[in-house]
Amino acid sequence: MASSKEYLDYILEQLSGLDDITYRVMMGEYIIYYKGKIVGGIYDDRLLVKPVSAAVKYMPDVQYELPYEGAKEMLLADEVDNKEFLTGLLNAMYDELPMPKTKKRK
Repeated sequence: MASSKEYLDYILEQLSGLDDITYRVMMGEYIIYYKGKIVGGIYDDRLLVKPVSAAVKYMPDVQYELPYEGAKEMLLADEVDNKEFLTGLLNAMYDELPMPKTKKRK
């Protein structure tokens, strides 16, 4: 099941207090970037984030979920109605997220 554009728009509105939030459509789902780093994505209308230690500490009762069959587990950000929570989560995670890999030109 693909995620809805309405859910994406809702999450983007919840993250509107942060600068430089972008997204990319990928196979009916949405990859979410913060200042150029991938923080997670929207899969089946669920916001899932990378399982970095800062995110696990920020959400002590977190649930691990699969974004899709065969993928690595991610963390379910279930407090999507709380702007402060989401903003704090992404800010807490940012330093631990890897820089995106640059593609080599052939």
